[in-house]
Amino acid sequence: METGNHSWGTDFILVGLFQYGQMDALLFTVIAILFAVALLGNITLVLLIRLDQRLHTPMYFLLSQLSIIDMMFISTTVPKMAANFLSDTNTISFLGCEIQAFMFMILAGSEALLLGFMSYDRYIAICRPLHYPVLMSRKICCSMVSCAWSSSSINALVHMFYTFQLPFCGSRIVNHFFCELPSLLPLVCEDTSQYEHTILMCSLIILLLPFLAILASYARVLVVVFQMRSGKGQSRALSTCSSHLTVASLFYATGLSTYTQPNSLHSAARDKVLAVFYSIVTPVLNPFIYSLRNKEVMGALRRQMG
Repeated sequence: METGNHSWGTDFILVGLFQYGQMDALLFTVIAILFAVALLGNITLVLLIRLDQRLHTPMYFLLSQLSIIDMMFISTTVPKMAANFLSDTNTISFLGCEIQAFMFMILAGSEALLLGFMSYDRYIAICRPLHYPVLMSRKICCSMVSCAWSSSSINALVHMFYTFQLPFCGSRIVNHFFCELPSLLPLVCEDTSQYEHTILMCSLIILLLPFLAILASYARVLVVVFQMRSGKGQSRALSTCSSHLTVASLFYATGLSTYTQPNSLHSAARDKVLAVFYSIVTPVLNPFIYSLRNKEVMGALRRQMG
């Protein structure tokens, strides 16, 4: 193959997640069920928040945006993986790979930033409740969502244009179940060490900074919560914050494990397992952790069914 530039007509080959012989059908069934559950859970949560007037608050507005992102997030990877499995072909076109990587970066970055904004919402609600209507107005909430989408879009656009103009002159076999940046770099036939430093810096900004902000917010929240005299107020605040922190930790820890390592230390099997957590498991867990442990959401569900 030519070493000058990539060929737009050449497909990539996705190794996929299923490589275990007779276990293929079982793993595919599990992934398909998780995909259906994620869509059903997130669609239900978005509809509940839209239909129930009691859920028209900043917290639930941000939660509805998270559910929309999660639906798109899991739909970026699973349908193509399912299509390849069912058709017994593991190819993806160069343009298709580019679009998939671009959408994945946008949605992953948006979710990372939005989770940080949601922790700020909880911090203001618990630590500065009198200022909550001003600091979390509708305009500020919309600005938060716009900031998350625009920042991640710019980041994804820069990486997409740079990565896909690199010469893929080696193997076209991507040892992953979708087109993700770390899995594409081994196919490049020139030194990418400087670019890996750029990926590291972007990951620290988009993943680590929001995660540190979440930890700082909830540290302050816990201090305030334990000063409360109301046991009911303590339990409610702890329930809300612990559920958010659980999902956030799973998302950020697995994402940072993938994007802060140099290419030479990556393991394809490990990367795929981590990717399952932040691209499939997290979108499945989000609507249930935020709803099943939330009396307001469960009350809205009962009212809509009632």
